[in-house]
Amino acid sequence: MTAETSSPAPELLSRQQDGVLWLTINREARRNAISPAVMAGLAEALTRANADRGVRAIVLTGAGDKAFCAGADLQTGQSFKFDYSEPTQGFANLLRLSRQLTVPLVARVNGACMAGGMGLMAMCDLAVAAPHAQFGLPEVKVGVFPAQVLAVLNGLIGPRALTELCITGEPITAQEALALGLVNRVSEDLDAGVQALLARFLDKSPAAIRRGLYLMKRLGAMSFEESMAFAESQIGLFALTEDAAEGQAAFREKRKPQWSGR
Repeated sequence: MTAETSSPAPELLSRQQDGVLWLTINREARRNAISPAVMAGLAEALTRANADRGVRAIVLTGAGDKAFCAGADLQTGQSFKFDYSEPTQGFANLLRLSRQLTVPLVARVNGACMAGGMGLMAMCDLAVAAPHAQFGLPEVKVGVFPAQVLAVLNGLIGPRALTELCITGEPITAQEALALGLVNRVSEDLDAGVQALLARFLDKSPAAIRRGLYLMKRLGAMSFEESMAFAESQIGLFALTEDAAEGQAAFREKRKPQWSGR
């Protein structure tokens, strides 16, 4: 009689409910550290969700309540070994992909958010943290530096705070992260906090949010005059959507808008 072999648990869990795609890094024993399978799963899931008009928001979290993501899995000994014949790398490509998303991406920070985990959190548009969550860039403690993570953290918080995080490697609390603007809110009941934040935009125009995120993610790389010219070219397009017509009609008629998302 042969023993049955069970398939290993997937390293990224995915479920969709009420227009929200929930993605959970499922490596609790490794503090939800990033692996090739996690990166590939995230890239695939985010790309698919961005093309699905039925997805109104994406929530990214980690399994359990100890860690959101501890960054690279240092136990493998392969974390900082790359194929240098490739001009781009997997984690950097994931961060690049986040800049193409027009579906709101929310980080549910359920515990330690460290190193590359800070990159995953920072690539999200919004973040809600549990009170016990900690945030840090400890790379200098192992002789490296949060190089790729800087690309998404730069501009999210002030340069003084970012420099301190980078060169000390010391963590900060959830309340300190809130004061720096690293997260939107700290919630005693994390799930309730995430749902409350989702509720604040899921009833708004899907078309306006989609086009709005497209606009916001491009303005940041432009000079003032370039950003104004681009914004001028975009504002008329917002007004041409079905949602814009419906939203203004609903305002005049004093009723709740019925969004088509187009």
